[in-house]
Amino acid sequence: MSNISFASETNSSLRPAMNNKAVLSLVNVEEDKVAKQQEHFKKSDTGTVYKNPPLYFNFYILFSMNRDLYDDNLAFLGCILQFFQFQTVFTPITHPSLDSRIQRLVVELYNMSFEQTNHLWSVMGGKYYPSVLYKVRQVTIDENATVSEAGFIKQINVNSQMKIPVTE
Repeated sequence: MSNISFASETNSSLRPAMNNKAVLSLVNVEEDKVAKQQEHFKKSDTGTVYKNPPLYFNFYILFSMNRDLYDDNLAFLGCILQFFQFQTVFTPITHPSLDSRIQRLVVELYNMSFEQTNHLWSVMGGKYYPSVLYKVRQVTIDENATVSEAGFIKQINVNSQMKIPVTE
């Protein structure tokens, strides 16, 4: 994993490490507000636990081919496309080495217009490499830190010595 924009820099020490490789770059992170839970509490057997809800993120990852021969770039790009066409969902069951806190990752091809592609590569350094962009959904961050706890309301006492308002 590296930033593909360093591949075209002549003074970069990272350039040799990216020669003749497929380079993975994280190009954007966005919060998934649709999946966000609005509740800031969880009920348990003994009371209510108040905690911040988990955050859900989408990561945009770019695979760029930096091979010497253009045909090799297209062949590597085809292999990446085939892999993610076959394997779109990653779970701890299908991939035991996946972090146990990750419940599920869904990888989907993200289509960009020519204008969006041009803008992305302009931001990345200007030189275009054969590439494909994927959206990785449902990266969850949940610290499980409890803000506070409270017991259930078990009874309500009402003061029996109420004063009746005087009306004239």
